[in-house]
Amino acid sequence: MSEPITFDGRVAVVTGAGGGLGKTYALELARRGARVVVNDLGGSVDGSGSSQSAADEVVSEIESAGGEAVANYDSVSTEEGGAAIVQTALDAFGSIDIVVNNAGILRDKSFSKMTMSEVEAVLDVHLKGGFYVSQPAFAAMRENGYGRFVFTSSASGLFGNFGQANYGAAKMGLVGLSNVIAIEGAKYNIKSNAIAPIAKTRMTEDLLGPFADMVDPQQVTPMVVYLCSEANEFSHEIFTVGGGRYARVFIGTNKGWFAGPGAAPSVEDVSDHLEEIRDIADYIIPMNNNDEIMLLGQMLAG
Repeated sequence: MSEPITFDGRVAVVTGAGGGLGKTYALELARRGARVVVNDLGGSVDGSGSSQSAADEVVSEIESAGGEAVANYDSVSTEEGGAAIVQTALDAFGSIDIVVNNAGILRDKSFSKMTMSEVEAVLDVHLKGGFYVSQPAFAAMRENGYGRFVFTSSASGLFGNFGQANYGAAKMGLVGLSNVIAIEGAKYNIKSNAIAPIAKTRMTEDLLGPFADMVDPQQVTPMVVYLCSEANEFSHEIFTVGGGRYARVFIGTNKGWFAGPGAAPSVEDVSDHLEEIRDIADYIIPMNNNDEIMLLGQMLAG
């Protein structure tokens, strides 16, 4: 049995923590000793409206259980909002060690009917929100030589889902952001990972239908909390979590077909070698773009 995971002295920011998955993260981090900034705009699933009650209720719940927390109501969708969220942690607790980028909205529609306002609204909250909160947090973590990021991706981004072009694009974008933070943060002991949760929340109830009752948000929480911990040494990874299943998702490349140094193959040559090009029996998982360049370099060198 491993040592208990605790967060004494650590400060965590959880965005979108007024309900659903974010609330479970905030409560568990606080229960284990973290001081938590509970961020929630208090809007509806589509991002409209605002209310302070959602964040306030979670803070009250944490304080009633003997924990420490403060509420923040800023939107992640602006640079000023992201900076204010991080500043709340610095003002209240003097540091920031953990960021769980969880806030999100939905504006689902089939691709041919989707408007640019529906695209921009979703990108602003998910993808830009990830930048706006993480950049000032990264600066503070770098000075302290410690940090943990968890980004909320989705199977809709990793694998695709009908009616979610905006959401899927944003969620895959967050994987790229997490990967770069993992690389740039490595020498400062900053770890960054992404999760793709499957859980019943107000955002997913309609999408999941009867299956929703089989995927409790509480089942996602242990993986997220572990990735936030000092015990976690993993970085630059993606985990799918839901219904009691915990697994790694990875982006790999196969050996493929090598036409030879200096070759200029024809379209027909490519067509003739598609089986080799697509064969994924032998693959690597690059941890940066140099890993793939090295694979090509080895082939060019013979």
